[in-house]
Amino acid sequence: MTNLNTAVTWVDSHDRLPRSGTPVAAAVTGRYPPDSVTDSDTAVGEEFWLVRPMYFTTLHRSGDGAEHQNCFVDSDGIVRLPCGLTSAETVTHWAELPTLPGGTPHVLLGKDAHAALQTVREARPAT
Repeated sequence: MTNLNTAVTWVDSHDRLPRSGTPVAAAVTGRYPPDSVTDSDTAVGEEFWLVRPMYFTTLHRSGDGAEHQNCFVDSDGIVRLPCGLTSAETVTHWAELPTLPGGTPHVLLGKDAHAALQTVREARPAT
């Protein structure tokens, strides 16, 4: 039987950033709706802190041509910066994603993915 339990080690984004290209769970904080500030500079949106799957990169070019350095990017291409940098939503902490069940890789493609899935399925107890 494959042990599917895993421990998460959170890293403060002030202390250290992941290697470029690393998929991570990112703890993101901000305010919703974004840019909701009254005339008196008082934020009116609701503050949030949530976990999102992202990847970290040392250089990202957005669709509009803007370049971002040392940033976290989600599957929609939304860029979030580490805490301490100017951003509407910032990444306070990050953790490496767990590996795939029954192995050590985070990503498998093509025949490797099929073979690994088959191995894990064969290891399941019969029901």
